[in-house]
Amino acid sequence: MYDGGDGPGAAAARLTGRTATDERPLSGALSEVTLDDGRAVMVKRAESLEEARAEAAGLRWLTGAGAVRVPTVYGQDGRLLVTDLIARGRPSRDAALDLGRALAALHLAGAPAFGSAPPGGPREAYIGRAPMRNVEGAEWPEWYAEHRVLPYLRRAVDDGTITLAEAEPIERLCARLPGLAGPAEPPARLHGDLWNGNVLWGADGHAWLIDPAAHGGHRETDLAMLHLFGCPHLDEVLRGYQGAAPLADGWADRIGLHQMFPLLVHAVLFGRGYAEQALSTAKAALER
Repeated sequence: MYDGGDGPGAAAARLTGRTATDERPLSGALSEVTLDDGRAVMVKRAESLEEARAEAAGLRWLTGAGAVRVPTVYGQDGRLLVTDLIARGRPSRDAALDLGRALAALHLAGAPAFGSAPPGGPREAYIGRAPMRNVEGAEWPEWYAEHRVLPYLRRAVDDGTITLAEAEPIERLCARLPGLAGPAEPPARLHGDLWNGNVLWGADGHAWLIDPAAHGGHRETDLAMLHLFGCPHLDEVLRGYQGAAPLADGWADRIGLHQMFPLLVHAVLFGRGYAEQALSTAKAALER
């Protein structure tokens, strides 16, 4: 008989109220657990209690918008987070179009302020494995510079990934953000880490979102991240989005501004290649 001990199977059983009948590791942090009713759930081991808490709160906040498809959260057991497992399918143009409309509805659900954490979520959150502080601000350009760009630039400089001299264009871009950011918009409810790896194309023909770094932000930031790391049928995603909630004029020229945040996060996590991309993106944005 299967014995889950104190691992993923035991956590899945406690949080779903079912008996775990099988457990299959998918990676160092992920396990698939089969329950006695035939369902399969995903169990993810976070690096810390706060990381698990932040992800659970983010998933619930996205679910609360009633817009995007997000796996059901059964709960958190220490560093273990238990959610539904989404059966994988293939990307399709119809699913991408629906995803665009759903993202528009998610963003329009709003947030109390730029930098707002999801209800029940910690101020000290994460984006991937990088710390991310949820500090509220009233104006997007100033908030974005202070809490989403400069902290990672300073970390990259401290680590030696970016030199002090190289940091100057990014600092200058931050100073000029009020004039480059476009029309003011209300805080949007963001996924916050919307690269293609966090979009699951389900066997049910729909796109599902996982692993958020959810917070209140500018809606163009989620879309800029999809551009940065690629997304199947991105043209259809954008068509669906624009049909539901048209973006302000000039949004395409601002993509680089919104990519500074994820690029610098990746520079901190993965090194010089992303640092060079961040520097070239900043210089290009300053020339527009």
